Amino acid sequence: MNLYKISLSLFVFFTLISISSLAQTEITADNSSKPKEDLQKLLPEHYLVTQRILWGENGLMRKMKKFELSKENRKYELGIRKTMMKAHRYIGYATLAGMVAQGIVGEKLYRGNTNLLDLHEGLAGAVNIGYFTSAGLALFAPPRISYGSKKFSKLKLHKYLAVVHLSSMIATNILSGMIENNPKLKPYHRGTAYIGYGSFFASIVVLEF
Repeated sequence: MNLYKISLSLFVFFTLISISSLAQTEITADNSSKPKEDLQKLLPEHYLVTQRILWGENGLMRKMKKFELSKENRKYELGIRKTMMKAHRYIGYATLAGMVAQGIVGEKLYRGNTNLLDLHEGLAGAVNIGYFTSAGLALFAPPRISYGSKKFSKLKLHKYLAVVHLSSMIATNILSGMIENNPKLKPYHRGTAYIGYGSFFASIVVLEF
């Protein structure tokens, strides 16, 4: 793995860690230009920072007339959200299948079958594209009207597991860029990969049952 790839991995690491930490912090919607009671009907009281960047009262999407904050436009946004969350789900399934294939190839690679290195790297690239596309769809989808009860739920468990597999995916990518010069890191790379797969699998299962 050359220096460019390592640098790119580090950039992704620090960027996504920032997004992850912000995304887990729920914030109260800005109500400076509308009465509070009206705003609460259009936007949830709490929603993700990543959603606020695009869909908050003063978000980037609000600069376009089609997405000005109104009841009709919010209905349209919820349709967009539904489509994005469906894509998030199905891309997640495909990514999980890719992780399984990558894990099988990775095990053979660890046992000395170096002929599979290119295949393993190709699968890693596909998994990364699928994973971060799926994550982006969830983080930047328009918010719901309401996020309901603050009690523990399957959806909250899904989000907590997302923190685990996001961190593991980033760590796995960082370690993969360092193994060539430091083979002793292989067990750690393998460990973070399994943690990422396990938590990602669990995050899908909890929503299905």
